[in-house]
Amino acid sequence: MTAAPQGDFIGVDEYLEGELGSGIRHEYIGGRVYAMGGASRAHGSVVTALTLGLGPSARETRCQLFVADMKVRLRIQGQDVFYYPDLVLTCDPDDRETYWCTRPCLIVEVLSPATERIDRGEKRLAYQTLDSLREYLLVAQDRPRVEVYRRARDWRREIHGEGSVHLDCLDLDLPLAEIYAGVV
Repeated sequence: MTAAPQGDFIGVDEYLEGELGSGIRHEYIGGRVYAMGGASRAHGSVVTALTLGLGPSARETRCQLFVADMKVRLRIQGQDVFYYPDLVLTCDPDDRETYWCTRPCLIVEVLSPATERIDRGEKRLAYQTLDSLREYLLVAQDRPRVEVYRRARDWRREIHGEGSVHLDCLDLDLPLAEIYAGVV
């Protein structure tokens, strides 16, 4: 969840230094900082289920899976951008910055009423500028529904409401029943 911008424009170094000492995460878009809000129980359950479902395959393939606290760094129209996706998977052995990824192959956002518009629009379009990105998932938290955008399909949306979702990055079929286990 993104809140109103905090303060005046700041530089990337000042933003990164501030994130190290902050108890609140902030996204950074071209010099503006936006505080991130908390998540619901359903949101947390879905993120946990995705982590448990993707984790073993990520380890087997020597990819790295990060949950919530790893930033993705982008450069959009000459401006630096840092987002905190709910999950980010990188399989590039050279993508090893300490606090952010630059070459993820999979990004997942779990939708909430406060973030859905930004996740569907601004972030989807921004993430698609990453040459390494193969898949972008938007996962509903209130019902079984996963939307997949794939580079291999010209970023056309696929909607899954039952069965499983195939993830090319890990060559993995992830059952929706597993993603939504325990979510009321």
